[in-house]
Amino acid sequence: MSTASMEAALLLAGILFMLGLISVLIRRNIIFMLISVEIMLNAAGLAFIVAGTRWVQPDGQIMFIFILTMAAAEVSVGLALILQIYHQLKTLNSDAANIMKG
Repeated sequence: MSTASMEAALLLAGILFMLGLISVLIRRNIIFMLISVEIMLNAAGLAFIVAGTRWVQPDGQIMFIFILTMAAAEVSVGLALILQIYHQLKTLNSDAANIMKG
């Protein structure tokens, strides 16, 4: 059984992070923006796992558990905010949320 090289795995993590970042900047739908942030968090977690595997330390896996915990909290708060925005504005377009005051 062969394993992927560290460079290939970090390249994959970098590509995933860039795809998530570009998608956050381009998309206007709030749900797609939330999904893009999740892709970026998973890419960072992949980089931690690869680094931990390279140096034979459990630190990368521990950091990945923290990233997953943070992602779960971010999704719950994000979806609650999305529901409130949709309830008030009847749209998920992020440009429409610009009219909110207060």
